[in-house]
Amino acid sequence: MTTSRGSLRHFLLHGSLVTQIAIGLVLGVLLAVAWPAGGSAVGILGEIFITALKSVAPILVFFLIIASIAGMRRENKTSVRPILSLYVIGMLLAALVGVALSFMFPSTLILRDTAAVNAPGGVAEVLRNLALSVVDNPVHALANANFIGILAWAIGLGMMLRHANETTRDVLHDISRGVTGLVRMVVRVAPIGIFGLVASTVADTGFDALRGYAHVLGVLLGGMLIVTLIVNPAIAGFVMRKNPYPLVLTCLRESGVTAFFTRSSAANIPVNMELCRKLGLDEDTYSVSIPIGAAINMAGAAVTISVLTLAAAHTLGIHVDLFSALLLCVVAVVCACGVSGVAGGSLLLIPLACSLFGISPAQAMEVVAVGFIISVVQDSAETALNSHTDVIFTAAVLGAPDNPAELAARE
Repeated sequence: MTTSRGSLRHFLLHGSLVTQIAIGLVLGVLLAVAWPAGGSAVGILGEIFITALKSVAPILVFFLIIASIAGMRRENKTSVRPILSLYVIGMLLAALVGVALSFMFPSTLILRDTAAVNAPGGVAEVLRNLALSVVDNPVHALANANFIGILAWAIGLGMMLRHANETTRDVLHDISRGVTGLVRMVVRVAPIGIFGLVASTVADTGFDALRGYAHVLGVLLGGMLIVTLIVNPAIAGFVMRKNPYPLVLTCLRESGVTAFFTRSSAANIPVNMELCRKLGLDEDTYSVSIPIGAAINMAGAAVTISVLTLAAAHTLGIHVDLFSALLLCVVAVVCACGVSGVAGGSLLLIPLACSLFGISPAQAMEVVAVGFIISVVQDSAETALNSHTDVIFTAAVLGAPDNPAELAARE
């Protein structure tokens, strides 16, 4: 009995979050079908989870971006700079793919808070709201979850603190780690929140919500496949001036599969470093570009942020013009670069992108909760795309070998 209790406790505290979310999702559906009144009653669990996310997200964005920018070092290795440029180009094109698919296959979500949104009336209003949000008082921005203002102040402070002494940067890093740890605690209870959210949603609306989840997941996975099999090879082929697919398929097999199951770009760094070594790349360069890529090269996150943001806009009846969509792509890239090291980290930055269209933090956090529901598959695919892309772009710049598959197979 003691052993069983210990195993259950270990599973709850340290077990796979994907497995727990899947269990919560299934139990929520079963409860809603078997006992609709009970499904509605446990909705409070979903509300608590969403409120907790809404509370911690502004602080996370603020300190994460400050610490990231303040800790940047000027890199003298000239080979790293073109790789970083490819990272940015790749993320921007990934966001464009997400936006294009969202316009072609618009997603509708079931949200509890469907209050009217003061949507921007056009390009001029978007720019006006953006400018006013940027210069908002930082305390007011944090208190009211003005993510554009938070982003602006965080970037500004981070740039200024790049010249601070090492101790100050270490303190910022420690604060960032502390906030990230707090977010991990909130994310750890995601299965309970998702159980309550799914149970109450299915009990109140039937299976329409699940169809909406499946549709947005299909758009996300479709976007990531396009980036993986078309966009990334096109970028690599343009740089290398030769067929990129032997390199792309090798990186998918050797790096992408591992990242899919570990769901962590950071944990996949040793795998990517070893693959670069087998490919005969310059160690002085890939020893820098691979760790940096694990932190900022987040094409999958750019797809996720753009697709879910536009799903929220479509659900709330907000018209998004071309200029606003392009601006969303830029914001999605900035958000993707600031993704935290926790499972579902890209989801926590969706409110920043949603704020472009006047979507309230409460509504945005409901979209984040939907993201956690589909993260059983979405987060794994996103990590696989993010991580193997680091090796592709590094090898493209340094000169990929003609036989990458044979070299990667070496012991």
